[in-house]
Amino acid sequence: MTQDPQLQQLDLPPIDQIGFVVKDLDAWVQQFDPVFGPFTFLDGSVNGAEFRGRNEDVKLKIAFGRSGDVEIELIQWLDGASPHSEFVQSGREGMHHLRYRVADTDAWIRQLATVGYTPYWYKRWNADTVFAYLENPEFPLYLELLQMPEAGAGAPTVD
Repeated sequence: MTQDPQLQQLDLPPIDQIGFVVKDLDAWVQQFDPVFGPFTFLDGSVNGAEFRGRNEDVKLKIAFGRSGDVEIELIQWLDGASPHSEFVQSGREGMHHLRYRVADTDAWIRQLATVGYTPYWYKRWNADTVFAYLENPEFPLYLELLQMPEAGAGAPTVD
């Protein structure tokens, strides 16, 4: 699945999620349910994430399906600023990112910088949970790094 040969050299863990940004979540779920369902739904809103150097809130509606070990994430942007709003507002819809679960998001950000990837959406949820989206002008998809215990994210840190 990984097409960037520089990524292959870094020995990233296996892709565990393929993310799609969609304009009509219900329509996509209906279409994808026979292949990736049943889907579960979640309010995917994020407050206080760093997006392109600014502290931003975003309201998202999310559905999760599966294909074997790979999670299929459908994301509908509702309000605010995020990678998803940027994607939809540019007229795009469809496959958006590949996710890798990692033990240390910040260490992987530094390592991916060596092959041209830069973070543009970042949130430290708490001491154990951090996510980041990275971009590279030479690769058509974004990367998501997720550092999170198997039991889940837990409560957010209160600033």
